[in-house]
Amino acid sequence: MKIERLYAITLYLLNHGRTSASTLAAYFEVSPRTIQRDIDSLCLAGIPVIAIAGASGGYELSDSFQFDKNFATPEDYACLLTALHGLVSATCDPKAKHLLEKIIPLSKSNETDMILDFSILREGEQTTLQLLQTAIAEKHAVQFSYTNNNNETRLHCVEPIAVLYRWYAWYLLAYSKAKKDYRTYKLIRMHQISLTSQPFEQEHAAADVILKENDRNDSRQYTQILLKCQESAKMRVMEYLKGTILETNSDGSFLMQAAIVENEHLWLGTLLSLGDAVEGLSPCAHTPVHCCRKNCRAVQKNLALREYFHFFYSFCIYTTYCCRICHAILKIDRNSKNGSKFFKLEVSNNDKPL
Repeated sequence: MKIERLYAITLYLLNHGRTSASTLAAYFEVSPRTIQRDIDSLCLAGIPVIAIAGASGGYELSDSFQFDKNFATPEDYACLLTALHGLVSATCDPKAKHLLEKIIPLSKSNETDMILDFSILREGEQTTLQLLQTAIAEKHAVQFSYTNNNNETRLHCVEPIAVLYRWYAWYLLAYSKAKKDYRTYKLIRMHQISLTSQPFEQEHAAADVILKENDRNDSRQYTQILLKCQESAKMRVMEYLKGTILETNSDGSFLMQAAIVENEHLWLGTLLSLGDAVEGLSPCAHTPVHCCRKNCRAVQKNLALREYFHFFYSFCIYTTYCCRICHAILKIDRNSKNGSKFFKLEVSNNDKPL
């Protein structure tokens, strides 16, 4: 442990220049007296550390001190710096920060031609990520409640393998003790996460090997949809649906094919928000017309879902296209006994505009 700290102090001084004993003590979470002993050990080992007295004093390395930089090219260091900066921005992992400190002095320049800023990935997930990484390192099971895509909540106890970011969200790759198989869990759907004292019951293969096998056995249902899009919608449908353009017309409109996941609604919200600029051609069961009517009728059958309906109707008002499709009419009953307002939804069965 002391040898690692001595090496880290050398790198820190090389990267930051003159630094006070109190700053070093705070960074390495030791006492100033321990830092002084470490500096003495470095000097005995031949590392030219200079002590500067005074209010602006501290420790610094002699200008003659250099690391051997011959084991990699400048381009190699640039790639390493870019990747590490991105990892630190995404996780604030102390280990990644210390590794970055080791790489910086080996590079001729700290400048790179690419910046990976993943700081948005830390929002709301940092505590959970740290807990899961601790569980993975200690090889202890974690327990949490999980709400699936069908709004069913169950308690899970799993052996965590790795955390990963894909499909615009953080996921946990883990071994389900109940299912006796590997599963991925979306972090945003996990609640009441706790680290247990239960050690792993078995050894697991490398995370990337497990993940590739899981991807090959993907059980989600996919459907190919065909869309006719106006030129004005091109950037948005390509960004969110990532489909393939099959044909482009002279007016700029085009036909696009995309694979959508059953029981997921982000793609539908994207299409509805584009209004008349997108027309669903096939299959009929997945066109905006059909899906919009289906949602409206579901709300009509259960008026207790007033908050959901209020959101959905507001969404219809916002898109207007959706209103013309489902012919939804909002009626407010102001004559209830308790003075509250109730919503009633009527859906037309024809396709003619209102």
